[in-house]
Amino acid sequence: MDRIGQDIRALRKARRMTIADCAAALDRSLGWLSQVERGMTTPSVHDLGQIARLFDLNISFFFRSSSRRPEEQGLVVRAADRSAIGSAESGLSEELLSPGLSGSFEMIRSVFAPGSKSSGMRPARDKEDGGVLLSGRLILILGSARFELGPGDSFQFREESYGWENPGAEPAVVLWIVSPPIY
Repeated sequence: MDRIGQDIRALRKARRMTIADCAAALDRSLGWLSQVERGMTTPSVHDLGQIARLFDLNISFFFRSSSRRPEEQGLVVRAADRSAIGSAESGLSEELLSPGLSGSFEMIRSVFAPGSKSSGMRPARDKEDGGVLLSGRLILILGSARFELGPGDSFQFREESYGWENPGAEPAVVLWIVSPPIY
């Protein structure tokens, strides 16, 4: 339960919500949420469902790697236990590779569908992004600059609005690193 509480705290902070804001959105007391975040009480499955909806996640996010050996939990994510995040409807599907959100960064596997592009620029946030293109082609747009990336090319930027396009006929797969964690 400590990991779930740590993840909830990280999700709340990444979205710049106070504990009071989050508790109010969940219709729960501030004290209850504080105890959950500190691992002192266990939220019900119903509560976890509400928390997942608040953060636009699937409830399975909180149970990733729960069937693994205790020494692996919070340290290792097996391929079968990856959590899908976001929605593929935009042409982008993602999986959280990080075993927790309480560290200083998170790892994401991003798959950009052939011919897809972002709907406008994603706003600059107080975070740093970096990554490496594993396969396919991807155009990364930073401000007015456009960078066409191929397999093995990497990038890094901080607090900048960005967009993307996959001009190719095959999916573009990126190992994306974000600091601090946002999911």
